[in-house]
Amino acid sequence: MTRYSVDPHNPAKSCKARGSHLRVHFKNTRETAMAIKRMNLQRAQRYLRAVIEKKEIVPFRRFNGGVGRKAQAKQFGTTQGRWPQKSAEFLLQLLKNAESNAEQKGLDVDHLFVEHVQVPILISREIYQGLA
Repeated sequence: MTRYSVDPHNPAKSCKARGSHLRVHFKNTRETAMAIKRMNLQRAQRYLRAVIEKKEIVPFRRFNGGVGRKAQAKQFGTTQGRWPQKSAEFLLQLLKNAESNAEQKGLDVDHLFVEHVQVPILISREIYQGLA
């Protein structure tokens, strides 16, 4: 059994999904995950598909150095944003996994929402190979 950073308040009415060692950029994935936090599951899936199609933008709030200013970011109250397609695809796969886990538990998929999202920083060994 895997360990999660946060346990749900009511485990009988919640489902989990987890991805590890994903080949995506941390900063893009973190900003995309913060954008879907507290969204309804169907709305989060629609949002990520729209990000892939560049119809909606992911606002960059913390890691925004060198990020261009876009007009679509106005709806989130910021000026900087991007369309991280690879991060959106991985998060969309995680949401599909969570949806299937909820169906397996017998939960109502229409009333699910994203309560907790965490994107940890993974320091890989390849970073330090060139320094020795």
